[in-house]
Amino acid sequence: MTARPANAHQARLLRLLRDGGPNSRAQLGDQIDLSRSKLAVEVDRLLETGLVVADGLAASRGGRRSHNIRLAPELRFLGVDIGATSVDVAVTNAELEVLGHITQPMDVREGPVAVFEQVLAMAAKLKASGLAEGFDGAGIGVPGPVRFPEGVPVAPPIMPGWDGFPVREALSQELGCPVMVDNDVNLMAMGEQHAGVARQARDFLCVKIGTGIGCGIVVGGEVYRGTTGSAGDIGHIQVEPDGRPCACGNKGCLEAYFSGAALARDAEDAARDGRSPELAGRLESAGKLSAADVAVAAAAGDATALDLIREGGNRTGQVIASLVSFFNPGLVVIGGGVTGLGHTLLAALRTQVYRQSLPLATGNLPIVLGELGPTAGVIGGARLISDHLFSPA
Repeated sequence: MTARPANAHQARLLRLLRDGGPNSRAQLGDQIDLSRSKLAVEVDRLLETGLVVADGLAASRGGRRSHNIRLAPELRFLGVDIGATSVDVAVTNAELEVLGHITQPMDVREGPVAVFEQVLAMAAKLKASGLAEGFDGAGIGVPGPVRFPEGVPVAPPIMPGWDGFPVREALSQELGCPVMVDNDVNLMAMGEQHAGVARQARDFLCVKIGTGIGCGIVVGGEVYRGTTGSAGDIGHIQVEPDGRPCACGNKGCLEAYFSGAALARDAEDAARDGRSPELAGRLESAGKLSAADVAVAAAAGDATALDLIREGGNRTGQVIASLVSFFNPGLVVIGGGVTGLGHTLLAALRTQVYRQSLPLATGNLPIVLGELGPTAGVIGGARLISDHLFSPA
């Protein structure tokens, strides 16, 4: 993709076609503040660039039938969602429909070189399957703070070796296309906003509970990143003065008490202490436990596993309650690997938020699980790079 929109009107038209699919000139005119003649000029210029193509006649609205237009069907975006223990890579078309998706286990602590070798191999596999001849752009999510303008991770607690690594520059050279980089929870929020449970929301929080805990903040339909890109790092809000040591170097952080890693550690302690025969049996057979093991034990009625989930949900709910009182969102979305804990976790979160936040903030506040699961991040990555490319150069 070499062409870019020449002005804000063209950028608006491209995003309308991305989010709404093929549309007629007349219907686009209903959504954008342009005269009919000016709209025709901008559409014709986009047709000349090849970014949009004609797509047959639209349904009649009386009088001459308008022509449908759509984004060029050969456009391809790459979405990459790097987690602490796995990586997801997907190819989408210009409307951000997932055409192919691969997920593989991976340890982000192996460092950027090893991780990106795997990412590039997965992208090559998708290309070889015939889904794309090349990529017009790529959006990458990483599980740590990112200095957004430069696409560089900054002191990420669970990503040794990544501090200051030029992710955007390195992957742009390897893929041969523009690349944008963001925190993984921001991409999850963008994915749920585009195609998931947050489609109608303009102001919402998206909380990801996985190996770490983060929060995507969407204000007026746009992700809020803060001055340097670290907004939403709620996993390092202190919930226990002088509490457990955290990977960030501080003590008492939420992430030290409830995240995938913390839950696995507490479950192993409970198994060894004889508090849970169910968890002890799973530990003996596997040698270690994960949040998924706690979910299975809880589903079997194990009281200790249920207590661990409720306690973690209560702590996380207390933090979310403070955010709700401060931000007054219209929706709270809960996602990430730990959401396999299901409705026991959701009930604990809701109880704390509805109990502690002001009635005016919670009177019509849905707190729901995300709809998209592991595809949220890759759709968000495609959304991120398309937002960049569908902006005036």
